[in-house]
Amino acid sequence: MLVWVIYDISDTKKRTKVAKVCKGYGLYRVQLSVFLGTLNSNQIDELAVRCGDIIDEEVDSVYVFPMCEEDFKKVKLLGQAFDKDLVSDEVLAKFF
Repeated sequence: MLVWVIYDISDTKKRTKVAKVCKGYGLYRVQLSVFLGTLNSNQIDELAVRCGDIIDEEVDSVYVFPMCEEDFKKVKLLGQAFDKDLVSDEVLAKFF
């Protein structure tokens, strides 16, 4: 299943750790604090737990949004939807 991970983390070290966790699960960075990829339900749960262990829940937030492919096809992208320095054509072709 497709999954979006979106976060707002104030501490640079914690933010970097969460990004590494996302990359470790094979997610693609589509903006500075946004990752997208395909995970199964267990991986989604594991990722959420690992991120929760890293952040300070009093000040930080991590959103993990599973999305079915049918709904993903309805996504509207406006303007510079992806940071071109972070997203390759291969990634765009995979999802769009």
